[in-house]
Amino acid sequence: MTVQDDAVAAIRADQRFWRELAAEVGVDRYAEPGPMGAWTFGDVAGHLLGWRNRSIARLEALADGAPEPANPWPADLDGDDDRVNAWIREQHAGRSAAQLVADYDASYDRLAAVIARIPDDTLTDRSAVPWLGGLALVEANFTSHLHDEHVPDIRAWLDAS
Repeated sequence: MTVQDDAVAAIRADQRFWRELAAEVGVDRYAEPGPMGAWTFGDVAGHLLGWRNRSIARLEALADGAPEPANPWPADLDGDDDRVNAWIREQHAGRSAAQLVADYDASYDRLAAVIARIPDDTLTDRSAVPWLGGLALVEANFTSHLHDEHVPDIRAWLDAS
C-alpha cells in the first residue's frame, strides 16, 4: 500500500464511523435540538461541513499547485471561531438537517479524492503544508474536532434519550 492508500483508508474508516453515528441518531432526530444545546445533529453536521469545505479547498489548491484560497467567510471573522461558527450556521439556514448530514458524509468522498491526488512525497513532507503547523498531511487528523469536541456531547444526548 502507498501512503495515499493508507490516508484514504483512514478517511474511509472515519466515514463509516460517521455513517454509524448518523444511523444511531436516526433521521427522525436529525432536527431535534440537544447535541450542542440548541443545535441539532444537522446543525453539527453543517458546522463540521463548513470547516471541512475550507480544508478541502486548501487541499485542492495544494494538489493543483495553486495558491491557498481565502477563507470562505468574511476576513473580519478570522481568528474568532464563535463568529465563524455563527456565519457557517447562517449559510446553512433553510437547509434540512438530513441534507446537512448527507453533505457532511459526501465531504469524506471529496476529502479522499483530493488526498488521492497528492503525491506520497508531499503527503509525508512536514513543510509542504504551512497551515498544518509542521505536521505532514498524513499526520493530520481531519476528523479530530468531530471526535474530540462533538461525539462526547452527541453520545451524552443519545444516552439521555
